Amino acid sequence: MGSGIRYRVERIALALMATAGIVVLLADLLGWLDKLAPGGALPKITLLILSTVTLFLLLEVDRLKVLDHVNTQLSKLDIDAVARDLKQEHYGGVVQVHRHFPEEKFTGLVEAAGREVTILQTWVPNLHWFSSALRKAIVDRRVQVRILLLHPASPVARLRDEALRTVRDPALDEDVKASVERCLSILESIFREVPEGDRARLQVRVYNSLPSVAVYKADEHYLVSSFLHGQLAIDSTQIEIDGGETVMGRGVQKELDMLWRVGCDVDLRDWRASVNTISL
Repeated sequence: MGSGIRYRVERIALALMATAGIVVLLADLLGWLDKLAPGGALPKITLLILSTVTLFLLLEVDRLKVLDHVNTQLSKLDIDAVARDLKQEHYGGVVQVHRHFPEEKFTGLVEAAGREVTILQTWVPNLHWFSSALRKAIVDRRVQVRILLLHPASPVARLRDEALRTVRDPALDEDVKASVERCLSILESIFREVPEGDRARLQVRVYNSLPSVAVYKADEHYLVSSFLHGQLAIDSTQIEIDGGETVMGRGVQKELDMLWRVGCDVDLRDWRASVNTISL
């Protein structure tokens, strides 16, 4: 029932009740009520009280109607949109901070991606976690996958080696060059496992530069961490960002785009030969 019809019905009902109370009052004054209901004083009083309350409600219907307008306006608010705007304004798009890289979460993001997956790392220590999800994204949903790795012969690789062994037990030393090459080998396997017509959607580039952050991106969702001394980036705090147009998202995307431009393509049909032809 529409609000206008409902209020008309309420007014009519309240008016009838108030009229009935007034009629009862007049009947009592004229002595008709005693003839109809001898000794019914209590019912008379009850009817008078109800009539007074009803008359008051009749006068207050318009004010009560304001509450419906408030509910109507609240129902028009997009609470999710308001929360999203506040998040972007006050937190720059940051939605969560993880103690370390959330493999299962990122795998889920890759599995849900519909356009793009991009990874910027020196090398990807946890590539085995989501290599299958990357393969399915390329083949099943035609997602563009871009991987940025440090050139294995880059002087930066040696610097990162030194940074990792600064406070770590020598038995835990990471060989950056070998680790990058291991990632390239895994990516070559993915390349060969997807149908030939889908292979162009897997792009790998190597760069010879000092990256500022490690980035794992799926569509408009980012996981960002820093390269700390003595610690892998995936073991560092991960900042989760939702939205490429947020303050944080734009900054991270700018870094991705810059390193992609300076990087050199790797031919995954023979990554060793391809990397060897890239001059530093």
